[in-house]
Amino acid sequence: MPKTSARLLALLSLLQARRDWPGALLAERLAISERTVRRDVDRLRELGYPITAVKGPDGGYRLDAGSQLPPLLFDDEQAVALAVALQVATTSGAGIAEAAARALTTVRQVLPARLRHRVDTLRVSAVPAPHEAQVDSAVLLAISAASHAGEVLRFDYAGAEVPRRVEPHHLVTWGGRWYLVAFDLDRDDWRTFRVDRITPKVPTGPRFTEREVPGGDVSAFVWSRFRGVDASGEWPCRGEAVVHLPAREVAQYAREGAVRELGPDRCLLSSGSWSWMALAASLAHFDAEVEVVGPQELRDAFTLLAARCARAVR
Repeated sequence: MPKTSARLLALLSLLQARRDWPGALLAERLAISERTVRRDVDRLRELGYPITAVKGPDGGYRLDAGSQLPPLLFDDEQAVALAVALQVATTSGAGIAEAAARALTTVRQVLPARLRHRVDTLRVSAVPAPHEAQVDSAVLLAISAASHAGEVLRFDYAGAEVPRRVEPHHLVTWGGRWYLVAFDLDRDDWRTFRVDRITPKVPTGPRFTEREVPGGDVSAFVWSRFRGVDASGEWPCRGEAVVHLPAREVAQYAREGAVRELGPDRCLLSSGSWSWMALAASLAHFDAEVEVVGPQELRDAFTLLAARCARAVR
């Protein structure tokens, strides 16, 4: 049986991982008796953790939110994860760099020497994107509050002549910037807005019933918007070409494309892009002969690209 302190830490970590825990399952996970679980729960309560008993056939426990902050306990993995998160947060563009640095210092001071040493040896250099835009954390909170409450968000948008009215759905980060995914009420369609260009207006609008983002997946929706693909994740322009290089070399740069070997120095590359010219340019970047298989739109794009390249060197 592990020592009491280590056992309490493990018990607390489990209680934080899910809402309700049957006593028998806790005993099984910790390899102790249910009686010991009850004693350990009482010890955590004495330390200030608001753990309530859950009624039911199996019984169990739940860690609730309390009015006071009890002692914070972290296992080794949690301490490392927290240190990484706080160091990376300094380049999140959310305007919390100073607060994150102070939080890391505070956490470090209360960690045991053993964990403090592990955290000190961890050095993470999070390099911001060249075009990263700083966002006021108050704006992020205002958008999050409206989204959580299900209230229409009104805001001025840089470059727009009139205020926007949207049903806020999700905040996302992409390429060093923060974006709001929302349903635009005036345009009756889904839109993405750069948060650094948003100035929220108060009060917020009426409550709304949440809609499902197209495709049902926020990440896939944002990816499709920024890559120029449709809601299904498919490129609007797809074509095939024979590249006179070994398949293993082409596959390294094919991204979402499919590569099929035709011989030791030839392969068939099926790929897609947001336009035929972009697809032709991506195929032309290989330092090798390229034979267009189809469709005709891709052949026409190569003809236009060749003419432009010829004019560029005149």
